[in-house]
Amino acid sequence: MTGPATQATIDAVWRIESARLIGGLTRLTRDVAVAEDLAQDAFVAALEQWPASGIPENPGAWLMATAKRRGIDALRRQTTLERKQETLARRQLLHQLEQPDLATQVDEIDDDVLRLVFMTCHPVLSRDARVALTLRLVGGLSTPEIARAFLASEGTIAQRIVRAKRTLTQAHVPFEVPGQAELAERLSAVLEVIYLVFNEGYSATAGEDWTRPDLCGDALRLGRILGALMPREPEVHGLLALMELQASRLRARVGPGGEPVLLADQDRARWDGLLVQRGLAALQRAQALGAPLGPYTLQAGIAACHARARSVEETDWAQIVALYDGLAALTGNPVVELNRAVAVGMAFGPEAGLELADALEDDPAMAAYHLLPRVRGDLLLKLDRRDEARAAFERAAELCENARERDMLLAAAEACGA
Repeated sequence: MTGPATQATIDAVWRIESARLIGGLTRLTRDVAVAEDLAQDAFVAALEQWPASGIPENPGAWLMATAKRRGIDALRRQTTLERKQETLARRQLLHQLEQPDLATQVDEIDDDVLRLVFMTCHPVLSRDARVALTLRLVGGLSTPEIARAFLASEGTIAQRIVRAKRTLTQAHVPFEVPGQAELAERLSAVLEVIYLVFNEGYSATAGEDWTRPDLCGDALRLGRILGALMPREPEVHGLLALMELQASRLRARVGPGGEPVLLADQDRARWDGLLVQRGLAALQRAQALGAPLGPYTLQAGIAACHARARSVEETDWAQIVALYDGLAALTGNPVVELNRAVAVGMAFGPEAGLELADALEDDPAMAAYHLLPRVRGDLLLKLDRRDEARAAFERAAELCENARERDMLLAAAEACGA
């Protein structure tokens, strides 16, 4: 296998295997920066060798073996050159790398990926650094993708990731699932990371694919593990409910040619009924715990309104507006305000929704956010202000980095002039 097909396959393998690979290497080296370097070295070896030799039957095992071998070679070279200065730590690391890899079961609570999540969400890091580093190491996201998730510049995110890895190394942060007291303190950052990973899978910020179900699957798996680990935490179940309900729509979100299919146009018969049931059950667990509703449980309530409705027209939009009111008051997030504008437009008319959307145009965080002009375009079109709608869709296309979504926006702009 040669050419673009091999490259695409290698990229896909990296998306699937990178978190497990880095997690396993971190378990061995106890240094997340060294682990990522070894993983990257193995990935480079794959790029060099697989086009000629073909994709191995177990690419994850190949990458792990290659990473360990390169680490061993590097340590032996250091030992040969600096034998007099050879340290106990280096000998221990060499011993660890030379041992057979006894990987843990994927769904066990001591999963290397879960340990990696808690390590990268350690309090020694700032909130933004925790999220960025975990998205990078666990989600396998690129720096531009993380920048889009943060509504931040690529340079800012790149520096944040480098500093975060250095801080973890210098602080000797352990590679483990923390004890109960510390676990509760770090839960908020962990939930945020998992949700951002899921969101990148649900609506890819860049590339040729509208959705990336593999990322959604990784986030769901971590969410389910957390649910088992912390059964009395309502927001854990709230996040899990939200992801299950959103994931139920994945098949219906993509058309036969890979094109995006928006909520109003989806065939709800294609929604995954089992995931809907799981999501509603998780939401019920979150609500039954009796705590004030948190942001994930509120969002899950919104998703449940969609899941219970047979069509867009039969959706309880007034209830969704009420839930967005609570979410906006809790978070102060402009993206939440934009989603609230959509719901208000559905419940009380497009003019009311447009007024709320227009109020966000001066928010600096929304300046490069393509969904703001897209929402404005939808609302303007409903008001039959076609020239303005066309300009809004064109602006959204300019800002959009996902090829599939950009095509959809350009088609919407062209339709405004029809």
